[in-house]
Amino acid sequence: MSDPSTTAPEPEPFRVPDEDLDDLATTLARTMAEVRHHGVILDRLGTEPPTEPTIDPTPRPTAAAEPRAEDTSVGQGDGPASVFILALGGEVYAAELSALTDWVNYLFLPVYGREISTTRPWCDQWHEHPEAVARLHALWLAWQQLTDAEAGLSGPSTWHRDHLDQTLVHLRAPDGPFAACTTSPARPNHRLLATPAPQMAGAVQ
Repeated sequence: MSDPSTTAPEPEPFRVPDEDLDDLATTLARTMAEVRHHGVILDRLGTEPPTEPTIDPTPRPTAAAEPRAEDTSVGQGDGPASVFILALGGEVYAAELSALTDWVNYLFLPVYGREISTTRPWCDQWHEHPEAVARLHALWLAWQQLTDAEAGLSGPSTWHRDHLDQTLVHLRAPDGPFAACTTSPARPNHRLLATPAPQMAGAVQ
Protein backbone atom coordinates (compact mmCIF):
# COMPACT_ATOMS: atom_id res chain seq x y z
CA MET A 1 0.00 0.00 0.00
CA SER A 2 1.39 3.39 -0.97
CA ASP A 3 2.12 6.03 1.62
CA PRO A 4 -0.61 8.76 1.48
CA SER A 5 2.00 11.37 2.36
CA THR A 6 3.89 10.68 -0.91
CA THR A 7 0.86 10.66 -3.22
CA ALA A 8 0.89 13.58 -5.71
CA PRO A 9 -1.98 16.00 -5.18
CA GLU A 10 -4.70 16.07 -7.82
CA PRO A 11 -4.34 19.08 -10.19
CA GLU A 12 -6.89 21.83 -9.79
CA PRO A 13 -9.47 22.03 -12.59
CA PHE A 14 -8.51 24.49 -15.36
CA ARG A 15 -11.03 27.26 -16.06
CA VAL A 16 -11.00 29.53 -19.10
CA PRO A 17 -11.89 33.13 -18.22
CA ASP A 18 -15.28 34.30 -19.54
CA GLU A 19 -13.69 37.03 -21.65
CA ASP A 20 -11.48 34.43 -23.36
CA LEU A 21 -14.54 32.29 -24.07
CA ASP A 22 -16.17 35.26 -25.82
CA ASP A 23 -13.05 35.72 -27.96
CA LEU A 24 -13.02 32.03 -28.84
CA ALA A 25 -16.70 32.12 -29.79
CA THR A 26 -16.14 35.15 -32.03
CA THR A 27 -13.13 33.52 -33.69
CA LEU A 28 -15.07 30.30 -34.25
CA ALA A 29 -17.99 32.18 -35.84
CA ARG A 30 -15.64 34.06 -38.15
CA THR A 31 -13.85 30.85 -39.14
CA MET A 32 -17.14 29.12 -39.93
CA ALA A 33 -18.18 32.06 -42.13
CA GLU A 34 -14.88 31.87 -44.00
CA VAL A 35 -15.35 28.13 -44.54
CA ARG A 36 -18.82 28.77 -45.96
CA HIS A 37 -17.41 31.41 -48.28
CA HIS A 38 -14.69 29.07 -49.50
CA GLY A 39 -17.52 26.71 -50.35
CA VAL A 40 -18.89 29.40 -52.67
CA ILE A 41 -15.61 29.55 -54.55
CA LEU A 42 -15.38 25.78 -54.84
CA ASP A 43 -18.94 25.61 -56.13
CA ARG A 44 -18.22 28.20 -58.82
CA LEU A 45 -15.10 26.34 -59.92
CA GLY A 46 -17.09 23.18 -60.51
CA THR A 47 -17.32 22.12 -64.14
CA GLU A 48 -19.70 19.16 -64.01
CA PRO A 49 -23.33 20.12 -64.75
CA PRO A 50 -25.93 19.10 -62.15
CA THR A 51 -27.93 15.94 -62.91
CA GLU A 52 -31.23 16.17 -61.06
CA PRO A 53 -32.25 19.28 -59.08
CA THR A 54 -32.10 18.41 -55.40
CA ILE A 55 -33.17 20.23 -52.26
CA ASP A 56 -30.51 20.71 -49.62
CA PRO A 57 -32.18 20.23 -46.20
CA THR A 58 -29.43 22.29 -44.54
CA PRO A 59 -29.92 26.03 -45.17
CA ARG A 60 -26.72 27.88 -45.98
CA PRO A 61 -26.08 31.36 -47.37
CA THR A 62 -24.03 30.09 -50.30
CA ALA A 63 -26.92 28.28 -51.95
CA ALA A 64 -27.25 30.95 -54.65
CA ALA A 65 -23.82 30.16 -56.01
CA GLU A 66 -24.59 26.53 -56.85
CA PRO A 67 -26.69 27.01 -60.00
CA ARG A 68 -24.12 29.53 -61.24
CA ALA A 69 -21.24 27.05 -61.53
CA GLU A 70 -21.98 26.66 -65.25
CA ASP A 71 -23.65 30.03 -65.81
CA THR A 72 -20.57 32.21 -66.09
CA SER A 73 -21.44 33.33 -69.60
CA VAL A 74 -24.61 34.18 -71.49
CA GLY A 75 -26.32 31.20 -73.08
CA GLN A 76 -24.95 28.46 -70.83
CA GLY A 77 -27.15 26.31 -68.63
CA ASP A 78 -30.74 26.96 -67.58
CA GLY A 79 -29.99 29.49 -64.82
CA PRO A 80 -29.81 33.28 -65.03
CA ALA A 81 -27.66 34.63 -67.85
CA SER A 82 -26.00 37.16 -65.53
CA VAL A 83 -24.09 36.65 -62.30
CA PHE A 84 -24.79 40.26 -61.25
CA ILE A 85 -26.95 40.43 -58.14
CA LEU A 86 -29.38 42.99 -59.58
CA ALA A 87 -30.25 40.47 -62.30
CA LEU A 88 -31.38 37.95 -59.68
CA GLY A 89 -34.67 37.81 -57.86
CA GLY A 90 -36.62 36.11 -55.11
CA GLU A 91 -34.87 33.44 -53.07
CA VAL A 92 -31.84 33.46 -55.35
CA TYR A 93 -31.29 37.17 -54.67
CA ALA A 94 -31.78 36.66 -50.92
CA ALA A 95 -29.26 33.81 -50.79
CA GLU A 96 -26.71 35.76 -52.82
CA LEU A 97 -27.16 38.80 -50.58
CA SER A 98 -26.61 36.60 -47.51
CA ALA A 99 -23.33 35.27 -48.95
CA LEU A 100 -22.27 38.81 -49.87
CA THR A 101 -23.04 39.96 -46.32
CA ASP A 102 -20.67 37.33 -44.92
CA TRP A 103 -17.89 38.64 -47.16
CA VAL A 104 -18.61 42.27 -46.24
CA ASN A 105 -18.74 41.52 -42.49
CA TYR A 106 -15.74 39.21 -42.25
CA LEU A 107 -13.33 40.53 -44.88
CA PHE A 108 -14.27 43.89 -46.40
CA LEU A 109 -15.13 45.83 -43.23
CA PRO A 110 -12.43 44.42 -40.91
CA VAL A 111 -9.69 45.05 -43.49
CA TYR A 112 -10.89 47.99 -45.61
CA GLY A 113 -13.69 49.56 -43.55
CA ARG A 114 -11.73 52.59 -42.36
CA GLU A 115 -13.10 55.06 -39.81
CA ILE A 116 -16.48 56.68 -40.27
CA SER A 117 -16.33 60.46 -40.70
CA THR A 118 -18.17 63.32 -42.40
CA THR A 119 -16.03 62.76 -45.49
CA ARG A 120 -16.33 58.96 -45.30
CA PRO A 121 -19.91 57.99 -44.34
CA TRP A 122 -21.14 54.45 -43.90
CA CYS A 123 -24.48 52.74 -43.26
CA ASP A 124 -24.99 49.58 -41.21
CA GLN A 125 -28.08 48.96 -43.35
CA TRP A 126 -26.12 49.10 -46.61
CA HIS A 127 -28.15 46.17 -47.96
CA GLU A 128 -31.12 48.55 -48.28
CA HIS A 129 -29.17 50.86 -50.62
CA PRO A 130 -29.38 49.37 -54.14
CA GLU A 131 -26.25 51.20 -55.33
CA ALA A 132 -24.25 49.92 -52.37
CA VAL A 133 -25.44 46.36 -52.97
CA ALA A 134 -24.53 46.62 -56.65
CA ARG A 135 -21.05 48.06 -56.03
CA LEU A 136 -20.17 45.67 -53.19
CA HIS A 137 -21.39 42.67 -55.15
CA ALA A 138 -19.35 43.65 -58.20
CA LEU A 139 -16.34 44.12 -55.92
CA TRP A 140 -16.90 40.67 -54.41
CA LEU A 141 -17.16 39.01 -57.82
CA ALA A 142 -13.88 40.62 -58.89
CA TRP A 143 -12.27 39.56 -55.60
CA GLN A 144 -13.23 35.92 -56.22
CA GLN A 145 -11.74 36.03 -59.71
CA LEU A 146 -8.56 37.98 -59.00
CA THR A 147 -7.58 36.24 -55.75
CA ASP A 148 -7.83 32.83 -57.35
CA ALA A 149 -4.54 31.07 -58.11
CA GLU A 150 -5.30 31.16 -61.83
CA ALA A 151 -5.25 34.98 -61.73
CA GLY A 152 -1.50 34.90 -61.22
CA LEU A 153 0.70 36.70 -58.73
CA SER A 154 -0.49 40.17 -59.79
CA GLY A 155 -4.18 39.31 -59.35
CA PRO A 156 -4.59 40.76 -55.84
CA SER A 157 -2.74 43.94 -56.83
CA THR A 158 -5.01 44.33 -59.85
CA TRP A 159 -8.05 43.87 -57.63
CA HIS A 160 -6.90 46.64 -55.27
CA ARG A 161 -6.02 49.06 -58.07
CA ASP A 162 -8.86 48.51 -60.52
CA HIS A 163 -11.72 47.49 -58.24
CA LEU A 164 -11.31 48.20 -54.52
CA ASP A 165 -9.92 51.74 -54.83
CA GLN A 166 -12.62 52.81 -57.28
CA THR A 167 -15.39 51.26 -55.18
CA LEU A 168 -14.24 53.03 -52.00
CA VAL A 169 -14.05 56.40 -53.79
CA HIS A 170 -17.67 56.21 -54.95
CA LEU A 171 -19.26 54.12 -52.18
CA ARG A 172 -18.05 56.26 -49.26
CA ALA A 173 -17.95 59.65 -50.94
CA PRO A 174 -19.68 62.54 -49.10
CA ASP A 175 -22.25 62.64 -51.93
CA GLY A 176 -22.40 58.86 -52.42
CA PRO A 177 -25.20 56.44 -51.53
CA PHE A 178 -24.59 56.97 -47.80
CA ALA A 179 -24.64 60.78 -47.95
CA ALA A 180 -27.63 60.96 -45.59
CA CYS A 181 -26.49 58.12 -43.33
CA THR A 182 -23.97 57.72 -40.52
CA THR A 183 -21.16 60.26 -40.46
CA SER A 184 -20.29 59.68 -36.79
CA PRO A 185 -20.12 56.28 -35.04
CA ALA A 186 -21.83 57.83 -32.00
CA ARG A 187 -24.87 58.89 -34.08
CA PRO A 188 -25.96 56.01 -36.34
CA ASN A 189 -28.38 57.05 -39.07
CA HIS A 190 -30.00 55.49 -42.11
CA ARG A 191 -31.96 57.24 -44.82
CA LEU A 192 -32.55 56.44 -48.47
CA LEU A 193 -32.07 59.40 -50.77
CA ALA A 194 -34.67 60.16 -53.42
CA THR A 195 -33.72 59.31 -56.99
CA PRO A 196 -34.93 60.98 -60.22
CA ALA A 197 -38.33 59.81 -61.40
CA PRO A 198 -38.23 57.78 -64.62
CA GLN A 199 -39.47 59.53 -67.77
CA MET A 200 -41.91 57.78 -70.08
CA ALA A 201 -40.91 57.50 -73.72
CA GLY A 202 -42.30 60.44 -75.69
CA ALA A 203 -43.10 62.45 -72.54
CA VAL A 204 -40.48 65.10 -73.33
CA GLN A 205 -41.59 67.46 -76.09
